[in-house]
Amino acid sequence: MYRIDPLLIEKCRALRKKAFTLGEIIRVVKLPKTTVYDHIHDIPLSIEIKKRIQEKNTKRINKLNRQRKGKCWPGRVVPKPKGWTNELILLIAHFMFDGEIGTHSCVYQNRNLILIKRVKTLVKNIFNLNPIPRFYTETGVHRISYHYVELANYFQKKSIQLKKYIKVASLRDKKSFLHAFFDDEGCAYHWKNARKVRGYQHNLKILKLVQDLLKDFGIESRIEKKYKEIVISRKENLIKFQDKINFSKGIYINPERKNSIWKKKLEKREILKKAIASYTI
Repeated sequence: MYRIDPLLIEKCRALRKKAFTLGEIIRVVKLPKTTVYDHIHDIPLSIEIKKRIQEKNTKRINKLNRQRKGKCWPGRVVPKPKGWTNELILLIAHFMFDGEIGTHSCVYQNRNLILIKRVKTLVKNIFNLNPIPRFYTETGVHRISYHYVELANYFQKKSIQLKKYIKVASLRDKKSFLHAFFDDEGCAYHWKNARKVRGYQHNLKILKLVQDLLKDFGIESRIEKKYKEIVISRKENLIKFQDKINFSKGIYINPERKNSIWKKKLEKREILKKAIASYTI
């Protein structure tokens, strides 16, 4: 055990009485933390001084938060691809349609486990991130969340950019965008003489974008503004949709919906197939 210079001890106590924090005193006298604490812990601080220290700490934290806005804490850096790949288009589109892109987190929810696994795999492949444990609601919807500030900030920017890029993208990229839209928001409808593929979206600009992209594949459609949906009908359009876009295998309708016609679990692509086959020659 080494001897501490009495002058340093007095200096520690004098600084404490002037409302210096423990860390500030350590930096001035250059003594170990425990040593300094042993010689100042008995000096009571007034309410005014405690308030001043608290305000100083708050300002420091706020400054740090401003500096790291849009960034993760050190050690949690998220890769941010600059260009567009087919996988990235599919992923961003899924979060645009059945997801939530916030300021600090990204959430995707769907009752189809195939889509949940697809999104989970895409995020892992592109960003090497895993979601928090999957949450299953009483309504049968699965929910996965990614709480990364950088990822949320990146997704916000890319979702805006994608709406512009997809208009001039390749047919392969456009197909991925439409694939995500109809897997998330679409359904096949076949009842008596009515045969349709429908896609729901509250944003009419998105519906117009989807309609324009469908035209690039020779598929005609109409937008029902009242019901906020896009509708594909007539045999030739349904066949083109089936051949060029279609629903993913294993994506089922929700048989528990109040307005469900089938009342049983059926694949969307199978309903479409039966609808097309029902046309008389």
